[in-house]
Amino acid sequence: MNQKRQIAALLVLLVIAGIVWHFRSADPAVIEDTAGFAQNYPPLAVDNPQLHWWKLEESRKAEYKSTGRNIFNPAAPAAPVKRERKPPDQGPAAPPTQVVAPPLVLPVKFFGYGTAPVGAARRAFFTDGDDVQIVGEGETLLGRYRILKIGNANLEFEEISTGRRGSAVLEDQGPGV
Repeated sequence: MNQKRQIAALLVLLVIAGIVWHFRSADPAVIEDTAGFAQNYPPLAVDNPQLHWWKLEESRKAEYKSTGRNIFNPAAPAAPVKRERKPPDQGPAAPPTQVVAPPLVLPVKFFGYGTAPVGAARRAFFTDGDDVQIVGEGETLLGRYRILKIGNANLEFEEISTGRRGSAVLEDQGPGV
């Protein structure tokens, strides 16, 4: 009896497959409908669709001339040092003025440090509002700063893009904060 049911189910499935195949292969209306849409599509209003070969050749022959600025650094370059010329009939000129960059400050608050199992490097804890970040020595913070050394009361860091170094002092959160 079980074998008879299996044969009956197989026959029913073959009949359903034949019906689906028959109706699927006999319906080319979808292809004709999309072809009609493509025929009625207006082209873009372009004056001259030709390639401008002279512009391509001009850009290929162009040579990059550096201005000395690092194009991968989003910070503006330091102002150039201005040197004053002394008039020929006067004495020695004043020493040139130098632009001193402001000290480097982290945009997050350094509020603690800790160590994991024995032999692991120290990890510093930073907060920016409710967001807490834990960074170890040698790792990067915010993709912009590399933590060089974590001390008991401060830490030393380096801005990756410029190589400038700075330090941050451990800030006390206060009781209950």
